[in-house]
Amino acid sequence: MSAPWPPSKRLRAPTGLWWARCGGTPGMRPDRRQRRRVETSLSPQQYHWRVPFFAKETTGKSRSEIAFPEITQQTIDKEIKQAVFAGIDYWAFVAYGSADPMSRALKVFRESPIKNEISYCIFTEFPRWGSHDKPSPLIDEHVKLMGDSNYLKVAGGRPLYFLGFIHVADVEKRWGGIENLRAQIEQFRARVKAAGHGDPYLVLTGDKKLLNEQGAFLTADAVSSYAGVYGSVRGSYADLTRGAERDWNELAKSRLPVIPTVMTGWDRRPRIERPVPWEAKQRPGVGMENFFIAPTGAELSDHLHRSIEWRAAQPGEMKSPAILIYAWNENDEGGWLVPTLPCKTERLEALRKVLKDPQSKQRPNLC
Repeated sequence: MSAPWPPSKRLRAPTGLWWARCGGTPGMRPDRRQRRRVETSLSPQQYHWRVPFFAKETTGKSRSEIAFPEITQQTIDKEIKQAVFAGIDYWAFVAYGSADPMSRALKVFRESPIKNEISYCIFTEFPRWGSHDKPSPLIDEHVKLMGDSNYLKVAGGRPLYFLGFIHVADVEKRWGGIENLRAQIEQFRARVKAAGHGDPYLVLTGDKKLLNEQGAFLTADAVSSYAGVYGSVRGSYADLTRGAERDWNELAKSRLPVIPTVMTGWDRRPRIERPVPWEAKQRPGVGMENFFIAPTGAELSDHLHRSIEWRAAQPGEMKSPAILIYAWNENDEGGWLVPTLPCKTERLEALRKVLKDPQSKQRPNLC
């Protein structure tokens, strides 16, 4: 491992990107029914080592179980402090409507008295933009969020915005073709500018072939990925990072800047053993052999460092303004940074050594 990235020049590193699918916003599934599903997935004893610090271990009739309490301001504020300790500059929140229970984590975060200690941006699932005939009101909600004092601005004051999971079939089904989607993106840019927030820095994720061939036509400023997803594969953490790093180079074929995604892990066995309803195709137990070994702190530091070096090596016009980390709290999917029970902070310490203080031996009580 070469010399650490100078802290004064470090890239903003988002953690997560949305809990329960795209990595992590802080807190854990505010919707009661969905929260219960994650509790069920993580309740087998062999998964308790990866449960978030705020969870409670309870004793059921025949086994111990996991319970997640309601999100509180105190918990969110702790998570802000945890992220700041690690040197993380922003969170990428999943986009749900303001009335959706799944938006509670973002609501509580925006009400925090210490919210300005960390920036945030939005990572939107493409289908949530609606369709050509019926664009979603969610788009206007996102434009308003960009006016927040801690909404992340990059590249000379441009609000960072991820539009993810774009696939050819959805483009045709929802928007009637790539030209109509481009028109909607242009309208989105116009709305953001009209609201006084500048030209959004738009990052597209999804089908690599589509992004490589049509990303520039869609006026993307950059491309990225939610995570390196490898369904029928197993291996070491080194195998996982090699795949993720190949993806950076594959996305570069788009001839657009690439926001590299750093993988903290990929191990869906809790969801395979006890499937969640939003993964309807998953059958209990099918695929238990496919997972990657969890990283050591040193391995995680090295992977993050390589992402910084890779980004720095790109030509000026191809240099992206951020790095994305999967994930803050995808604990049941296998990627997380949030401390785990009782207060294990090794992953945060691994990031801190790269992003903030390479000699750090500090182990504060973050929980």
